[in-house]
Amino acid sequence: MDLLLSGGWIGEEGLLRAKTSEPLLLEEITDIPSGSDLFLLVSYDLTRKTLGTPIKTRDLPPIVAVPLLGLEPCRAVPGSYRLDLVGMTLDREKFSKGVLKVKDYIERGDVYQINLTSEISFYLEGDPKALFFDFFARQPVPYAFFLKLEDLVVVSGSMELFLEKRGSKITSKPIKGTGATPEEILSKEKERAENLMITDMMRNDIGRVAKRGSVRVTELFKVERFSTLCQMHSTVVGETERDLADILANTFPPASVTGAPKRRAVEIIDELEPHPRGYYCGTAGLLFRNGDFTLSVLIRTAYGKGSSVSYFAGCGIVWDSDPEKEFSELLLKVRAFYPEISVHVGAEGVCKDLA
Repeated sequence: MDLLLSGGWIGEEGLLRAKTSEPLLLEEITDIPSGSDLFLLVSYDLTRKTLGTPIKTRDLPPIVAVPLLGLEPCRAVPGSYRLDLVGMTLDREKFSKGVLKVKDYIERGDVYQINLTSEISFYLEGDPKALFFDFFARQPVPYAFFLKLEDLVVVSGSMELFLEKRGSKITSKPIKGTGATPEEILSKEKERAENLMITDMMRNDIGRVAKRGSVRVTELFKVERFSTLCQMHSTVVGETERDLADILANTFPPASVTGAPKRRAVEIIDELEPHPRGYYCGTAGLLFRNGDFTLSVLIRTAYGKGSSVSYFAGCGIVWDSDPEKEFSELLLKVRAFYPEISVHVGAEGVCKDLA
């Protein structure tokens, strides 16, 4: 197996290689061992247990726990690979219809927001690690990683902090709001409204495990610039003595990749998305022997086996969402992984060779 991490996981620059021992394949959050340093990968599939909601699932380990024996600096090594676009589960037309269905649900009062996503399938030939190096070089982010476990490969370029615990302090930085420039994001009432809804959900989720009166929003509508786009996040903090399993049971899946209210949003997502999400929209990160942890939201993430790899992208849909603009935002989120996306996806929104 092979595990590479961006230095941002531990407040450093560049890339790190993990020294590991035999990974553990687990079924339940309560199975995650404590008292040692671990890298964790948790599938969105666990939603069916944390929320008790039936969803489509992948035939993949729900939880991968990799014991960490140390981290050392790692340099990107040039490699050869080819990535060919195969297709999308929700192309422009299907995604637009999905947006309109979400708006119908909002009008009926079922939900306020839904995160609607598409699975984008690729044929991968060559070295998947070289793909990760290029992905990270195009858009360095704090929570990137590359995991190869037998024939399973997971590549993540996430910039979103789901949960971090240091001592009794717990922090979340939910992302909602995407654009080419900070000015573009901040000028749109829709982006701030989306962010505010998700921030309020995280206040509620953290409130389930935090000491009464300790939950606060310390940042609101902060925009960060990355290589291919800008993102808006807010920051929620609280005080808790709960352990990881208890915290995840009360907060998973992340609010920013579901919608509001969470349980109904998950049901609608499962209805509208033809694909299981699998590891996408789950969480991953580092669990330390003292009980502290840092977990990302698995956005900007691809996984697959053999020559088949899927990358996922989505958008938060609210009442005033425009289907065309939302699909353009979706494509923007693919650019760091596959820069040719705008070339190979035609006006009709499907892969040109398949149209």
